[in-house]
Amino acid sequence: MNAPEGRRRATVHDVALEAGVSRGTISRYMNGERYVSAEARLAIEAAIEKVGYVPNGAARNLAARRSMAVGFIVHEPHALFLEDPNIGSIMLGANTALSAADYQMVTLIVDSERDTERVARYLSGGFIDGAVIVSARTKDPISRAVERLAMPSAFVGHPPGVLAAYVGVDNRGAAKAITERLVATGRRRIGMIAAALDRDSGSDRLAGFTSALGSRFDPALVEEVPLYSYAAGVAGMQRLLQRAPDLDGVFAASDAVAAGAIEALRMAGRRVPEDVGVVGFDDSTWATRTQPPLSTVHQPAEGLGRAAAEAVLTQLETGDLTFTGTMLPTPIVWRASA
Repeated sequence: MNAPEGRRRATVHDVALEAGVSRGTISRYMNGERYVSAEARLAIEAAIEKVGYVPNGAARNLAARRSMAVGFIVHEPHALFLEDPNIGSIMLGANTALSAADYQMVTLIVDSERDTERVARYLSGGFIDGAVIVSARTKDPISRAVERLAMPSAFVGHPPGVLAAYVGVDNRGAAKAITERLVATGRRRIGMIAAALDRDSGSDRLAGFTSALGSRFDPALVEEVPLYSYAAGVAGMQRLLQRAPDLDGVFAASDAVAAGAIEALRMAGRRVPEDVGVVGFDDSTWATRTQPPLSTVHQPAEGLGRAAAEAVLTQLETGDLTFTGTMLPTPIVWRASA
């Protein structure tokens, strides 16, 4: 059955809604893959007939000038891209969703001003249909380029002033909750190694820490570091100990930072958790590699990437770039470090 003249051409999204299955299942069916149940096949075939879907991918892509590629843009130094397991998990989640919809993921790393200019030019060239953007800063040139081009996009995190789809977590609320849990262990002099304050995640985690301590908050016990990295955690903890040797609790803005802080405490002869309780944020592989294992906030990194990619796919299917936001849960995972 062909779509009647004058009617909007049916899409895979329409078939998925009618059949009650995911776009990934539709993709597997179209590709003749085995992992589609008989029941799903019947539902898909009936939906195709009902909505008038014509599975001519090449013709549709040519007419729409589609590249069938989505950019995965990471605004971090190259070294941190390799070190931070969260970025890898976000990337895998995004790739899973894009692959299921037959889109290619193109990874673009922004490490310098030159990279920013190069990637902005690339976005303008029509090489990708949409973008998932990680670690965007306030007034980021890449974010402005995406907004100017009206490109289907979704941010992991929610940079202030950016009106686009985003998927994130309540960094402020989660930081407040784990700091309160640390206070409940009886710690009295609690500091923070606050990383990446030039983006929403870092500033929100500092705000949550500040809120949890209330009148007990001491700005002298906050050590600012530029990146969510192990090296930043070591250096930040060393400086914090110099100013406050009587410190008995630390909230590190990420697990990598916390792992560095634990190493600095060990080198200074301080025991964790007997002398200093340490908590982090992410529940990444860093959390189980530390000794003792790290108390932390679970951030669903793979889920963030998958949800962001799905938001971009929905925009590509529907043409609707309406600003939407999705927040995922962040439970505390309590281990031996505090």
